[in-house]
Amino acid sequence: MRKNQKLIAALAGFAALIALLAGIYLWSRPDTQAGDKTIGVSVVHRDGTEKEFTCRTDAEYLAQALLEEGLIQGDEGEFGLYVTVVDGEKADYSADQSWWCLTKGGEAWSTGASQTAIADGEHYEWTFTVG
Repeated sequence: MRKNQKLIAALAGFAALIALLAGIYLWSRPDTQAGDKTIGVSVVHRDGTEKEFTCRTDAEYLAQALLEEGLIQGDEGEFGLYVTVVDGEKADYSADQSWWCLTKGGEAWSTGASQTAIADGEHYEWTFTVG
């Protein structure tokens, strides 16, 4: 009988921990903005040339909006889309350690394109980076 009580207490504690973690996730996830929005995107290519794009979308996340525009391509992985092509230029980390760096307002962005919630009027940058 005592073993059963310990097991029930352990299961209740585990369930409470799961509920707490789920609550933290729901509270801290980025808010999305439904409806039409316009975002700006700068692309800095390997040769240093820069192009500006304006995207009009009803997507809630950056990857979705830029995939719809045909501006990016990539490979789906466990952490979302790994962007390998931006504006037709491919970065290949395994060949020359090149990759596309996502920034917002010149600051390194902490989430990938798949997890970046977008809002009307925002601006993002993709910079071809080696190393």
